Amino acid sequence: MTASSNQNRQMPRTGASHTIRTETVTNAVLFDMDGVILKGRGSDPDIHTEALLETIVDYEIDPPASVLAALDTYEYTDEFIDACEVIDVDPVAFYADREAASAKFAIERLRAGERGLYPDVEALESIAETATVALVSNNYHPTVTFVAEHFGLDLFSFVRGRDLGVEGFTRRKPEPDYLLEALDALCVSAGYYVGDRETDVIAARRAGLKPVFLRRSHNEDVELGAKPAVEIDSLDELLAVLNAEPA
Repeated sequence: MTASSNQNRQMPRTGASHTIRTETVTNAVLFDMDGVILKGRGSDPDIHTEALLETIVDYEIDPPASVLAALDTYEYTDEFIDACEVIDVDPVAFYADREAASAKFAIERLRAGERGLYPDVEALESIAETATVALVSNNYHPTVTFVAEHFGLDLFSFVRGRDLGVEGFTRRKPEPDYLLEALDALCVSAGYYVGDRETDVIAARRAGLKPVFLRRSHNEDVELGAKPAVEIDSLDELLAVLNAEPA
C-alpha cells in the first residue's frame, strides 16, 4: 500500500457518489475506520473544543459561559440550537463551520503522528485479492480521505466519510445511508461490513450487509444488543470468514 498509487484512486467528494466499476460484483468488504483501521476509538474530543474556540473567534462573538458546554458537544442537539439562539447565530451554519474546524484539527493531529494504523491492517492485501474493499466511516469525510491518502490505503476502491454539517450528522450510522451509497458506487450486490460498535452492526443489517464485529482493546468487554453475523479478534481472521461462505 503506497501513497503514490493513491493518485489514481477515485474517492467521492463530499455529498457525491461515484461509480467505480461498471460490472456487478458479488463479494465486497466494507470497513469502518476508527477502531478498525485507524488506532483508537475516535478523534480526541479536545479537537471539538479547539474547533469551537476558533469558530467563536471567526464569528467575533463572546458567548456566556453558561452556553459553552452545549456548543461544545459533538451532537446537533436541542441544547445546541438553544445555545445558538442565545448568541444569535444560525445553528445550522455555526454547526457546519465548527465541524469544518474539527476536521481541520483532526487532520493536523494525524499529520503530526498522533494516531497510526493497526498492525493487522496488512491483512487488507490478502482480503483485496478476493473481494472489493471500501472504507465507510462516521468520521468527517475530509478526515477519512486524508487517512486513506496519508497512509497509502490505495486498496480501497471507495472511501467515504460523513458530510460536514447537520445533514451529514443525521445520515451517520446507524442509518445505512453511506453504506448504501458505497454499495451503489461499487455496483455491489452483497458483502460484509466490519465495525467495532453496535451502530455498525445495525447499519450493516439495514444496508443488507453481513455485520462483522471486530473486538479491540477498547471494546473487548462490550455486550451487544444487536447480533453480528461474525465476531473476530483481528483482521487477520477475516479472510477465513470470507473463504468459509459467500456473502
